Amino acid sequence: ETPALMSVFSLIICQMTDLLFTEKDLVTSLKDYIRAEEDKLDVGVYRWADKLDVLSAAATQDPEGFLGHPVNAFKLMKRLNTEWGELENLVLTDMSDVFISNLTIQRQYFPNDDDQTGAAKALMRLQDTYQLDTNTISSGQLPGQHRLLQTTLAVDDCFDLGKVAYLEADYYHTELWMVQALNQLDQGETSSTVDPVTILDYLSYSVYQQGELERALQFTKRLLELDPTHQRANGNLKYFEYQLAKQKKVEHKEEGQVKVDDYLPERKTYEKLCRGVGIRMTPRRQSRLFCRYYDNNHHPRYVIGPVKEEDEWDRPRIVRYHDIVTEKEMERVKELAKPRLRRATVHDPQTGKLTTAHYRVSKSAWLGAFEHPVVDTINQRIEDVTGLDVTTAEDLQVANYGVGGQYEPHFDFGRKDEPDAFEELGTGNRIATWLLYMSDVQAGGATVFTDVGAAVQPKKGTAVFWYNLHPSGEGDYRTRHAACPVLVGNKWVSNKWIHERGQEFRRRCGLQDTD
Repeated sequence: ETPALMSVFSLIICQMTDLLFTEKDLVTSLKDYIRAEEDKLDVGVYRWADKLDVLSAAATQDPEGFLGHPVNAFKLMKRLNTEWGELENLVLTDMSDVFISNLTIQRQYFPNDDDQTGAAKALMRLQDTYQLDTNTISSGQLPGQHRLLQTTLAVDDCFDLGKVAYLEADYYHTELWMVQALNQLDQGETSSTVDPVTILDYLSYSVYQQGELERALQFTKRLLELDPTHQRANGNLKYFEYQLAKQKKVEHKEEGQVKVDDYLPERKTYEKLCRGVGIRMTPRRQSRLFCRYYDNNHHPRYVIGPVKEEDEWDRPRIVRYHDIVTEKEMERVKELAKPRLRRATVHDPQTGKLTTAHYRVSKSAWLGAFEHPVVDTINQRIEDVTGLDVTTAEDLQVANYGVGGQYEPHFDFGRKDEPDAFEELGTGNRIATWLLYMSDVQAGGATVFTDVGAAVQPKKGTAVFWYNLHPSGEGDYRTRHAACPVLVGNKWVSNKWIHERGQEFRRRCGLQDTD
């Protein structure tokens, strides 16, 4: 399991925490500016500053908890990328003013359009995977989230989400978010930047693109009731009526609304597993799963203090080790990784080289055993517990999954059609995977095995282990797995990919399953 947030949301929570404190400083500076210039400023600036003052004070009390809510993360991206810039233009009259100087300096560290778009896409990814309706997201009522940290989406925010989808030609999500924006306006919410006519214009086109001519016509007629002179709507009205007549009311409709991207059966399985709708193991199979104290054949380090081993799945055999690392060790690993976290990569089967991919959404860093004693200690513990030689393993990879972070279904091993996948390493294929969870996650973030229906929940301080190859060296296709999107919270993992070289006489029989 590994990570990346597409050409989208490239900022992770640990980096966004710094932005929260930056914004808090800017709010303080803005308040000072207002006191000095209050006779000149519009009342709207006062209200905006007061609202942000309260928000930033609460957010900086628990930055990770606050940013673990995807709505909060999206709104922070939007404020820093657009709203603060608009404010700068509004008050940019005295370049010598301390506030303007401070804002101008800090803006170089602000998120950009790609970051804001990425945050919007992350929200829509969560919406699909966990089958959340737009009203649930807009009201901030996500599972596992503390009530005090909930933030709502305004009409403008919903419109912006719909517009991001529109620019991506994702008319399914365009419709959902434009309808939400319209509903909030109908319920009495106000907006200074968007009106029903603009929303209806986007709505009519997005439903038309999904083949729903009658609904497109209805939205167009409603638009023209508000603005009879709207040129594009008048043209669309005639076109939609013509198309409906041409079809002679025999329009072929697929059942339900079809998303833009045609999901494969595996995608549906993946999303069901992420929602907790897994394949039920029979009572007989379940009865064969145990918890035990394990000392790896009387290993000197574990004879007196054996580790706690739990069977998570039987075929393929997946085991979890409890309390396998200390809090201090996990925090040290995070500290070492944070400065070098970069967009996560995957092996390109065509070139054999590492590259970024849209299906891996997180950031990662690699830590060698020589860099710090804690890394060496963890590597040695992996070797002691698994009985496998880690000298030919890859470095410890540390990954952080922020809002919507995921890694879609994949294999850790190189398949037959990828003969050069790990050629540059010279250590053979990935025989096994060790995945250490370094944080709890309030909602989402499970590791799911789509072929067999297993779902492993993240639990801080535990590690799961499985073999990717059969004893014959053939890849075990049942190990196809994925990291579910983080719905609420902040997910830290580290993984060790152990390779074939050096394992010729080491593979533990106890972890070999039979079909």
